[in-house]
Amino acid sequence: MKILPYNINKSELPIKLKVSFVAVFEYLEKLAQDKNSYLQHIAINLLEEFKQFPELRDGFEDLSYLNKYNKEIDKLLSFLFPELLQNNEIKAATIPFEFTTFKLSKRFEQIIEDAGEDFEFKLRNFDELNIYILSCSFILSSYYNVNVDFRRPFFFDIPNIKTGITKHYRTLINGDFFKVEPLASAPIITDEDVKLLLDNFDNIDIWKEKFPPNSYQFTGFGIMNLFDVTQDQSLANLTENLIRNKKDENSFDKIEKSIAKLFGSSDILFGFSTYHFNKTNTTFKNHKIQKSFLLNEEVDFDFDGYFCENIITTVFKDHELIAISDIEAYAKATHYNGLYKALDKQNIQSIILVPLKLKEDLFGIMEIVSKNKFELNSINAYKLKDVIPVFKIAVKRIMEEIENKLESIIQENYTSLHPTVKWKFYEQAETLFFTENNTEKIPYNLKSIVFENVIPLYGQTDIKGSSIARNYAIQKDLSKQLKLARNIIEKTNSKYKLPIYKDLLYRIDTCLKDIKDGLNSGDEVMVTDFLNKDIYPVFNHLKTIDNDLNQDIELYMSHLDDKLQVVYEKRKDYEESVTLLNEELSKYIDLKQVEAQKMFPHYFERYKTDGIDHNMYIGKSLVNDRTYNKLYLYNLRLWQLQMLCESENLANKLKTKLKHPLEVASLILVHSTPLAIRFRMDEKRFDVDGAYNIRYEIIKKRIDKALIKNTNERLTQPGKIAIVYSQNNDAKEYLKYIKYLQDKNYFLNPIEKLDIEDLQGITGLKALRVTINFNKSEENNITFEEIMREISPN
Repeated sequence: MKILPYNINKSELPIKLKVSFVAVFEYLEKLAQDKNSYLQHIAINLLEEFKQFPELRDGFEDLSYLNKYNKEIDKLLSFLFPELLQNNEIKAATIPFEFTTFKLSKRFEQIIEDAGEDFEFKLRNFDELNIYILSCSFILSSYYNVNVDFRRPFFFDIPNIKTGITKHYRTLINGDFFKVEPLASAPIITDEDVKLLLDNFDNIDIWKEKFPPNSYQFTGFGIMNLFDVTQDQSLANLTENLIRNKKDENSFDKIEKSIAKLFGSSDILFGFSTYHFNKTNTTFKNHKIQKSFLLNEEVDFDFDGYFCENIITTVFKDHELIAISDIEAYAKATHYNGLYKALDKQNIQSIILVPLKLKEDLFGIMEIVSKNKFELNSINAYKLKDVIPVFKIAVKRIMEEIENKLESIIQENYTSLHPTVKWKFYEQAETLFFTENNTEKIPYNLKSIVFENVIPLYGQTDIKGSSIARNYAIQKDLSKQLKLARNIIEKTNSKYKLPIYKDLLYRIDTCLKDIKDGLNSGDEVMVTDFLNKDIYPVFNHLKTIDNDLNQDIELYMSHLDDKLQVVYEKRKDYEESVTLLNEELSKYIDLKQVEAQKMFPHYFERYKTDGIDHNMYIGKSLVNDRTYNKLYLYNLRLWQLQMLCESENLANKLKTKLKHPLEVASLILVHSTPLAIRFRMDEKRFDVDGAYNIRYEIIKKRIDKALIKNTNERLTQPGKIAIVYSQNNDAKEYLKYIKYLQDKNYFLNPIEKLDIEDLQGITGLKALRVTINFNKSEENNITFEEIMREISPN
């Protein structure tokens, strides 16, 4: 008989343990009395034989007796261990609360033998610190019949050194073979005691008071049955690892081990791959969060030539799992396709593929692989049914966390980005993120983001005469403030006749004359400084000596802005008007941009100055999943012209709402030569790249101040749109757009063809200029669909 000692802290308990087989003897005595039982004679012989071992019936506390009476106990308990069930049941006799185990079934003995010599038979989740309270709870339940559900499922984790798999067994103790009784030292337990104990599980002092050490006698033994719950435990562990925080570096390995246990083989490996769908093809999306066996070190691959038609249909289209039990047979059936070659390099002989649709354009595949032929098949693939929903949730969460991290990297290093070009920044952010999380800790510096061969489109809707209007508002406010101050000083001079007041009047009049003649850049600061240093100290003095003047000064102060402490009326009207105009134009342009992106994804940015400027870039390098055609450039140019015309109409209608009258003038700069744009890390924005392309930026900055050649007339005029170009082909293209928009009542006749005065370093520019029809009905606005129909390939 094999005996498994249990290394537990032998601390005192409320019960004295006595191993006794009296229950077995009582059973034998009943059999001996039963004349109809075929076991009667066996029972009589056993009773006679065991008379010489009274300790086995009376009981013993010295556990060394288990060895002393090893053969006798083994024989005595044979009734409880039928030979037919020895190789099936995982069963043993045990001593509760001491956990020494003996008389193991043959299957149990084999499991222990396969665990290896170093294996320690020990419960996984038993709380030895609370064993005293747990034994008290056991007494309450078994002797006092108090309904306390103190039981927890206990597990043994037993490895198999042959297979490399650790199996999990749940225990169940049969209590038919022992009893618990109070000794003389046991206090009587009342209902009030029970109530007190139920609310104080963690108070060991109360439990020891009600159940003193060694105050109860345990007599007998228990029968322990073990049930293999490896699959259930593997599913539980797998679920736990799937929902575990991704920061656990070992989570992927733990998932693999859990799946290996689920299939009962250490040869089972786990992989995961993701695929990005777009309108033209399917590509492998390397998120680098996993290893993949399907695409072993492959990033670019021909999707159609890589997978067979059956996998494409079953996995990618029907979203059903597929099992291939014999890779060699698969190779012959598919003419040794790309998938077979990748698996063959890794000596993979059987595989299960489980599809997961993660997003509209993103697809994932769980890869369960084995180097053994037929080990994975369509039958045991059924085990994965319970795993798939949890895995899908876990992968989505992990990918969301990665995307959030990438977004954080982009925000930190690049700033907020236009959706069209974000993919390029994600590539760099992804490389940085996974390099930083690589165990080798290889340093990585973010590379410059450059888009080659893009066509720029620049436009502006500028507030005309904004500098003059702003200066006019400042003049009015400063003049009013000085006149208010002059009234008080003049009244003071009439009362007190001091020379200082005449001097102040002279200085105020000088300031008023200077402001009226023309506002210089330092006049605003000069007037404010003069008031603070020379006028306000006089006001403070006058308030203390003259009540009438104090009231005048209070009236003066009431005209000042609370925060700025200056007269801020005309300037406020001007700035509020500029803000309102800019906000309405910005909202309109942003709304129209939603339509424009539907034509073809392109980079767009707008910024507020005295009006709204916008930059657009379009080209193949900006997108990674669309086919570019020059048709989209033509669409965008027509859209831009129409949008500026509609923006001018909006600005014209806003005039009645503006406190300060404002007019706008619009301009488009045409540039047909492709250029490159680079993201400037220091400025967190895109700019043209290369010395030749700088010319384009110079023109943008100077063109709005340009004059018509041989005149003093500004190119940009309220109510008109100027289209600046340098190549005649561009003029021909835009003439078509203008005539089309004239036909739709956007523009009036005629079309002006103008030469532009040479700018500093810039010569040869020309322009088309056309007048906007402000009386056009909004019902006749051109729709997005009409623009798409109007522009067609030549």
